Amino acid sequence: MNPKWRMRSVAAVCASQTTEIKLDYACFGAKTGVPLLLIMGLATQRTAWPMAWIDALVARGFYVITFDNRDIGLSTRLEHLGTPKLARVMLRRLIGIGTPPPYTLSDMAGDTLALLDLLNIKSAHVLGVSMGGMIAQRLALANPERVLSLTLMMTSSGYPLLPPPDLSVLKMFAAKPPAGMSDREAAVAYLLRLFEEIGSPAYRIAPELRRARALEQVNRSMAGAGSVRQLAAIMADGKRWRLLPKLKLPVQILHGVADKMVPIAHGKDLARRIPSAKFEIIPGLGHDVPEALAELITDRMAALAGLK
Repeated sequence: MNPKWRMRSVAAVCASQTTEIKLDYACFGAKTGVPLLLIMGLATQRTAWPMAWIDALVARGFYVITFDNRDIGLSTRLEHLGTPKLARVMLRRLIGIGTPPPYTLSDMAGDTLALLDLLNIKSAHVLGVSMGGMIAQRLALANPERVLSLTLMMTSSGYPLLPPPDLSVLKMFAAKPPAGMSDREAAVAYLLRLFEEIGSPAYRIAPELRRARALEQVNRSMAGAGSVRQLAAIMADGKRWRLLPKLKLPVQILHGVADKMVPIAHGKDLARRIPSAKFEIIPGLGHDVPEALAELITDRMAALAGLK
């Protein structure tokens, strides 16, 4: 990374209802650059953003902000809220009876807003992947004046009749780790299986690099039950899809044809619901953020922001 590009990583105190949330974040580039907030997906730390993307975005004039969502990485863990029963959360969404989630996607959008406040950023371009794209939608719906543009990548409107993840992915989620493995070994093995299952067929990486990345994530911070609480927030977020036609800001939707986690029908559905949206299918892209897409992502973001 060019030494003139500054980086900070400190705790941002964000008030969300009655809970104090501290977000671990990092900023890249000059403060005078165009603010770009990157929101990561379910159970994934901010360090999963490829440095190739960040370097390319900074070189084009962006001031890039990444952070760990609540309940993952080095941000506040909410273990005192327990591990929700997902079936009960879904029951509440469907018929109004059941257990509410420990927190909502709107709460998580409030975290991002507090981070922008802390950084004295009045408005920013926002790129969200997967769950991060859902949080970005909530942020833009509640605070459109704070969002200059919205890039929604491999994400969904939450419409209940859209296709679920591929059966192979669902089976992997249901599988138990082999007996005799330590928690850390099991976590690395799970991430390796996940990368293999949902990764982009057109952008495969070497097994040793894939393992190194899994080790980096596990050594930095174990996921714990935070991933279940985040998933509960996704499952409980009803009727977001009905509000999306209200969005008037510039929106681009990027989705891979090979996405097993969030099938491409979700991207097409988003494009139908948001009047201003531009939709682009990326051949060979699965449900990950390959370094090889740095130029494409940077070109799309620069065009949206009016940068050369």
